Amino acid sequence: MKDGYVDDMQRYFIAKEQFVDNEVRLLGEDAFHAVRVMRMKAGDTFIASDGEQRVVLASVREAASTEVVADIAEELPQNSEPRWSVTIAQSLPKGDKMELVIQKGTEIGAYSFVPFQSERMIVQYDGKKEAKRLERWGKIAKEAAEQSHRCRVPAVEPVRSWRELVKSITSYDLVLFCYEREGDAAEGVGIRQALTSWRSNGGSDISAPSVLLMVGPEGGFTEREADEAEAAGAINVGLGKRILRTETAGIVGLTCVLYEAGEMGGV
Repeated sequence: MKDGYVDDMQRYFIAKEQFVDNEVRLLGEDAFHAVRVMRMKAGDTFIASDGEQRVVLASVREAASTEVVADIAEELPQNSEPRWSVTIAQSLPKGDKMELVIQKGTEIGAYSFVPFQSERMIVQYDGKKEAKRLERWGKIAKEAAEQSHRCRVPAVEPVRSWRELVKSITSYDLVLFCYEREGDAAEGVGIRQALTSWRSNGGSDISAPSVLLMVGPEGGFTEREADEAEAAGAINVGLGKRILRTETAGIVGLTCVLYEAGEMGGV
């Protein structure tokens, strides 16, 4: 099978239980999409992944809008995931900006997303709507992972308080706190400098580090939040001399980290 042919193929993330013996089954919305949108029929092929351990090439045996049954033709390598696990912690933005962060972050290679509450957050947090919102965000991550040929779907965690987020800092190998004041100063620390310093202090011994990228709301982080994050172990970094929108900052920061990690092209 030519790699280019596989790369152009439709992909679906399905539950482990939908892998049975030497076949896979598409159910619900996936089956409807395969039959009604992609016009799949017996003999057509697609790629299925359980999001963790298996990625397979499957050949359709039976196709209906409620269920597609396909035979596993080949086990495929899982080679599209970054070695660095970068989580974007995004202060809740207004409107549908979080959807953009999740969609584009997934395409670029984010490991997971942690929405959180902060002091200057504009949006009014409503815990009653959280379940519906998480479901929507999870669906966006799944669709973006399929489109970008990921081998796993990034998790979207429940909304955390600022205190909960700060407490979690010690569970990561590296935490980068995106702070506009670092970008304002000519001598401010950027992501490249932060990673160089981290590597020289033992970070180079970690082949697959976990990284937390903290991004503030429309009004930015407060000085108190910056101090608390730094005291907990975060490194304050700037993303350049220009002020970025909150939905842009995480995407730029993620791209910079993965570029410096050698995950954005090349060998």
